[in-house]
Amino acid sequence: MLSLGANLGDRARALRTAMEALKADGLVARSTLYETPPWGPVEQPSYLNAVVFVRGDRDAAGWLARAQELEQAAGRTREVRWGARTLDVDVVTVTADDGTPVVSDDPALTLPHPRAHERAFVLVPWLSLDPTAVLPGHGRVADLVAALPPDEVAAVVKWEHLR
Repeated sequence: MLSLGANLGDRARALRTAMEALKADGLVARSTLYETPPWGPVEQPSYLNAVVFVRGDRDAAGWLARAQELEQAAGRTREVRWGARTLDVDVVTVTADDGTPVVSDDPALTLPHPRAHERAFVLVPWLSLDPTAVLPGHGRVADLVAALPPDEVAAVVKWEHLR
């Protein structure tokens, strides 16, 4: 599962373009777009976020490489950690061919994503797309959303401009 976000330029176009490109990689499903406050200490505009399920022949490293290709195509630069971006694509979870979750503590790609369990902008769209979802090592996504501060969950708002 990949999480996509953008808060610079035409945010919706950046997400739509990435999702369209992922069709060739095995896009299975996508959430609606959600407007969310920025994460981290850098002051910046609000994000549009979504999650997508993809199924294809890539391993975890392959999905990371694809995520970085999509970011580069959108003009992403990496100047400030947690800074504004034209497109951010995070690999949240990867499932092996036998259905088991891929777990990695490699600093280049930690799986599942090390902060996904505390990010409403990932969990709320994920829950909307799959109410039975489980984040490996952390439990049911519904329970993780319920454990978040209510104001953080309420700040993740469906973006009604894209139908």
